[in-house]
Amino acid sequence: MLEEIRIGSLGVIESSTLELGPGLTVITGETGAGKTMIVTALGLLLGGRSDSGAVRTGARSARVEGVVRVDGLPDFARAVEDAGGEVEDGIVVLARNVSAEGRSRAFVGGASVPVSALAEVAEPLVAVHGQSDQHRLLRPRAQREALDRFGGEHTAALAATYASLFHDLDATERELEEVVATARDRAREADLLRFGLTEIEAVSPEPGEDATLAAEETRLGFADTLRTAAEQAREALSSEQGDPDTLATASAARTLLDGVREHDPEAGELADRLAEITYLLSDLAADVASYAARIDTDPARLAGVSERRAALTALTRKYGDTIDEVLAWSEQSATRLLDLDNTDGRIEELRSEQQRLRGELAEAGAALSTARTASAVRLAEEVTAELTLLAMPHARLEISVVQHEVDRASAEAATSRGPLKVGKRWLKYAPSGLDEVELLLAANTGSEPRPLNKGASGGELSRVMLALEVALAGTSPVPTFVFDEVDAGVGGTAAVEVGRRLAQLAQNAQVLVVTHLPQVAAYADRHVVVEKSHDGTVTSSGLTVLDDDQRERELSRMLAGLTDSDTALAHARELLEVAQPARALG
Repeated sequence: MLEEIRIGSLGVIESSTLELGPGLTVITGETGAGKTMIVTALGLLLGGRSDSGAVRTGARSARVEGVVRVDGLPDFARAVEDAGGEVEDGIVVLARNVSAEGRSRAFVGGASVPVSALAEVAEPLVAVHGQSDQHRLLRPRAQREALDRFGGEHTAALAATYASLFHDLDATERELEEVVATARDRAREADLLRFGLTEIEAVSPEPGEDATLAAEETRLGFADTLRTAAEQAREALSSEQGDPDTLATASAARTLLDGVREHDPEAGELADRLAEITYLLSDLAADVASYAARIDTDPARLAGVSERRAALTALTRKYGDTIDEVLAWSEQSATRLLDLDNTDGRIEELRSEQQRLRGELAEAGAALSTARTASAVRLAEEVTAELTLLAMPHARLEISVVQHEVDRASAEAATSRGPLKVGKRWLKYAPSGLDEVELLLAANTGSEPRPLNKGASGGELSRVMLALEVALAGTSPVPTFVFDEVDAGVGGTAAVEVGRRLAQLAQNAQVLVVTHLPQVAAYADRHVVVEKSHDGTVTSSGLTVLDDDQRERELSRMLAGLTDSDTALAHARELLEVAQPARALG
């Protein structure tokens, strides 16, 4: 719910704060005082188009802030967080800046966001009905959703069943199209995979075999060099020819130090260390001799290893950088080949599933259409009755629920994702159902019903929207409704009924109304007046919440143009007394 709207340097409003609350809030004021700036400010908060001409003369920019309490609005809170904003103590601040040069910036929960993101986050909060074409319920989707909400849980369940089946059918038909369209490619791919797997199977590589064979080939190729180096190393360690060697030198050094051990303990420690080195040199000399003896030139083995490596290299050129990668490719390709070899069987499975889903979707769509048609009759009757009370006694609202039929020849020639056969008819279908829902208005006796955006004037359209909202009260997910001059063109008893209907709507939602009729203002739970002041150079307006005495004087002004007329004041008190029982907050 909107708790507060702060406006700075917007039009004639220099700086004002509008405190809101539950129930019905009306905004009144003299012509030109700036009442419509409230609606303009809301439009900016909802992501509407900015106009640098709305920036107050002499100001660098205009700013609008909306304080929203998120209690009961979990989807809104999630949208704020998804946009990068924060919810603090259950409060979110939406803001919009418009510079005098026309640049615009938007903020959600303290985060700077594109204006489109602000619109996406804020749109579900407020439904604005004013003297323009931009009305929420004029959109075909909104009209269909409103009818479904009016239909209640039964229609909602039918719509959910239909949507689930549509999703399943869409996925099935997409896969079927892909499998059929690529059948030839799949066959070619299967042949290539089969050839590759046969080639790998013929070689039968082992994990890590390429690295092992590379090391062995290097060893065999340099066998003579390795053996010569090993024999020379063994001779240097322990000579068989009696030449000076490392072992003899170390033994001599040990003997010398061991002979003077008794004269200095440190010499003895060094002798002991030389003894350890002597043992190690002896063992090392034996190991080197053994290594040299094992090295043998084997041309046949070298040729075999080279040939095997060539076969493995042929595989790594095609299927992976290493034999391990080749084996991984082989495993994945074997799984893929099983799928490709079952193409015909998969096509049959998908076609069978497609027919089953189409049959179930046709039944679900027909049931949903039946429910919508019944709801359309009831909703149209309720709205028409409301219009009679809103000074449109000859108006008639109709709700068209129609399906688009396709001739049989065209349907049978269509692709797998063509029309849906429902009974004996071939119908177009969409994720929302088989139906196109449209609200039609016949404003006068004998006139043909026409779409709302073509068959109603601005004042009539506002009253139709009010009648719809009253009929849909309690089912709409929008927490706040704004009506700008909803009472245009009405007066007297009809104006009283407008006020009564607004109060009725405010029992289930927050309602904000810009009005010039005292009969409407009398039903408000909170009355705000826009007052204009002039210092001789600049005109500015401010917002004031009225107390009971101030309300009487404002209603008196609206009734007679006088604030101190006893007759007008008495009439104002009478209006307030009559409206009291019907007010949303009592």
